[in-house]
Amino acid sequence: MYGAILGDIIGSRFEGRRRAIKTKDFELFEDRSHFTDDSVLTFAVAEVLLNIHSLQTNDMVIITTEFQRSLQNWGRKYLHAGYSRRFKNWIMSEDPQPYGGYTNGSAMRVSPVGWFFDSLAATNVFAKLSAAVSHNDPEGLSGAASVASSIFLARKGASKTEIKNFVEKNFGYNLSRTLNEIRPIYSFATACNESVPEAIIAFLESIDFEDAVRNAVSLGGDSDTQADIAGSIAEAFYGIPKELKIECRRNLTEEMLQILDRFEAEILGENSQATSN
Repeated sequence: MYGAILGDIIGSRFEGRRRAIKTKDFELFEDRSHFTDDSVLTFAVAEVLLNIHSLQTNDMVIITTEFQRSLQNWGRKYLHAGYSRRFKNWIMSEDPQPYGGYTNGSAMRVSPVGWFFDSLAATNVFAKLSAAVSHNDPEGLSGAASVASSIFLARKGASKTEIKNFVEKNFGYNLSRTLNEIRPIYSFATACNESVPEAIIAFLESIDFEDAVRNAVSLGGDSDTQADIAGSIAEAFYGIPKELKIECRRNLTEEMLQILDRFEAEILGENSQATSN
């Protein structure tokens, strides 16, 4: 989860057409750096996964309802985090229904799923469940599943070539382009098929976690979300330096830290509080 959240925080001040940049040369953190809706909804997904055991059910209807409940609950707590108009309306609805979302909102929040399950099949099922409560368009589902699958494969030791081939074969994304080819003509885009592949390429061309995030920001697109996606995969592939985890924690609320620590303990068997010392 650190990778997605750090990517969001680092990319936050470059989000939007007027603030976009086309370089990897920038300070990682400034006073304007902050978490956005990407991180808020990532915590919402993580909370559902942490509660799955207590639900004691494999009923997908119940689990889907839990995703709906948690996303609305966290969204309402942080109502000004930067949601799209359609998703904000969904958050506030008394009867929230899927609205055919095809944007990268499904992919930006899915990273906990990539860490939680022991099989690729389960990872894909739950990635789509987490998306389908709002982003039930095939593109929205594919965006979430492709990112979760990439994280799963990376943490299981797959090579970049194996990750690239799997995503291209199963989701139809063209990952053979280079950042140097993409960057000059790329602009702000939120559709999954116009932003998720580019974020995955930012990871594929990276040499470490920080480089993946810098690559994503340098595209000059939906910077916080693409850095979130690239960072989430990069964390699983490279790990994250302790100093970046400490900086991440400084930007989060207490309830976010509680979910983060619970998730780290559940998945990695680590006491992530140690990173704050």
